[in-house]
Amino acid sequence: MNYIKIMDELLANKIAAGEVVEKCVSVVKELVENSIDAKAKRIKIELIESGVREIKVIDDGIGMSREDAKLAFLPHATSKIINEDDLFHISSLGFRGEALPSIASISEIILKTSTGDSGTVIHLKGGKTIKTEVGDARVGTIVIVSNLFYNTPARLKHLGSLYAELANIVDYIHKIALSHPDISFILVNDNKTIFETDGSNNQLKVIKEIYGINTVRKMLEISANNDDYEISGFVSMPEITKSNRNHIITLVNGRVVKNIELNKAIIDSYHTKIPINQYPIVILNIKVDPSLIDVNIHPTKMDIKFSKINDLKEMLTNTISSKLNKNRVIVSPVIKEENNDNYKVQSLELDRNNIEKENIFDNYTETIEINEYLIADNNNEYITETIVDNKIPELYPVGLVKGTYIIYQNELGMYMIDQHAAKERINYEYYLKVLGKNSHETISMLFPITIEFPYNEYIIIKENITLLLDMGFEIDELGSKSFVIRSHPTWLPKGYESEALKQICDLIIVKERDFTIEKFNERVAISLSCKMAIKANENISHLEMETLINDLRNCNDPYTCPHGRPTIIFYSNYDLERLFKRAM
Repeated sequence: MNYIKIMDELLANKIAAGEVVEKCVSVVKELVENSIDAKAKRIKIELIESGVREIKVIDDGIGMSREDAKLAFLPHATSKIINEDDLFHISSLGFRGEALPSIASISEIILKTSTGDSGTVIHLKGGKTIKTEVGDARVGTIVIVSNLFYNTPARLKHLGSLYAELANIVDYIHKIALSHPDISFILVNDNKTIFETDGSNNQLKVIKEIYGINTVRKMLEISANNDDYEISGFVSMPEITKSNRNHIITLVNGRVVKNIELNKAIIDSYHTKIPINQYPIVILNIKVDPSLIDVNIHPTKMDIKFSKINDLKEMLTNTISSKLNKNRVIVSPVIKEENNDNYKVQSLELDRNNIEKENIFDNYTETIEINEYLIADNNNEYITETIVDNKIPELYPVGLVKGTYIIYQNELGMYMIDQHAAKERINYEYYLKVLGKNSHETISMLFPITIEFPYNEYIIIKENITLLLDMGFEIDELGSKSFVIRSHPTWLPKGYESEALKQICDLIIVKERDFTIEKFNERVAISLSCKMAIKANENISHLEMETLINDLRNCNDPYTCPHGRPTIIFYSNYDLERLFKRAM
């Protein structure tokens, strides 16, 4: 008896739909990408009940002939690739020929399309064609998908709430609009327009539509290239952060992709400039020869592999770091006016269990011409003090608040410095410098320090003991689980030798797989800088305040502590007058 049988075509399409179509956003993604491949310049997405009941995508692309429209719903039917060689030179967003038959197998679809001659209307349900008839001659394509997952109830049951489904779709449309600023996108849900771009090919305008005018003011433009890659885009200044990585958007040849290595390179570029577990807003455009990338990894086509990725990461990190270092400012808190009629914010109450809750639909009603990333502010409403030569200006101490925040002033306004964060930055740059020298200047200890470890940790320390020797420690084994330290480097903080040594050993024990001496030295510097900094609620004298600001001024990057928290905040004279209603 034969057990192996050829699978029914409709069943195969339903199985394929499990990979291609997971949520409503999967349908929107596939249909919108088809419209882009069809050279559309205006794409409208109309949803009913966040797409659960109906998804309609209308484009003004080249359309399809009657014959092509019929073939489009057959498995692996595509106009994007013809032979095996085409797999290595993919320039279109779609190419697998799986999307339309997969969507059709689990929904009801009406396709209306025309190349300018007589149009075609095809109606399918559950993957079966119900009827085909002549339609109007409007150039372009309309696809209506309704009753999604009606014949796969298990998958229908696992759809998110209407808010979550809509949020996923909005997130995708934001990203594809950034990827194609030359196309006008309109997103409508239940007859309400919630997002729209003008297709003027100005990526900064799209950023403004997504994040609002205040964020646009804090975006920096980047660009660089090498023999294989060309990168461009916008990165947020360190004071603009989000609580997840979702706002790091990577676009490769117009395709929205996800790549863990590139994300890590971007985050590393902000090292010590933003707090831990906070992430920048980044819109990164990458242009590359299609032969150097592989997008045929997963049916969603969002995973991608790069050739020469190390060269790309190095260029990316250097470009972003350089741009950030050249555009550091002392942060000034944004002072918002109550009942400000210049702004209208349409908020969407998103599902708290699924996505980050924030007002993501910001519509700025004032007409603003965006020529560059710096936008003029006629009302002088948002002021940051630009730093000359990356140095803090001359400041004069006034006093200490709550034993933690030092008040300084000059002719421009008032400055608040977190004494702990400032001292952390000073210590961090000092330790990083001395650790990099390996001068081996040591001090012999009158009373050697003995440290005992659990045996598993003792083995790790013993295996990596050269790290301690290279730092200048004289260390010997003592018994089966202990070490004795007889001398230590001169930079070890006086009075904290034992505590500092234990911290260094802890860092050795949790050594990462991609360990380098530079990374290790940095982690030691960060750890020591925090423990040896001025503590909160510790009163210091005026002389110590002056010394602190002078030491901070001499730092290479004085504006954040090693953990990315701000060291200094600036209130301009105008800010103070507005707070006290002396200026309106």
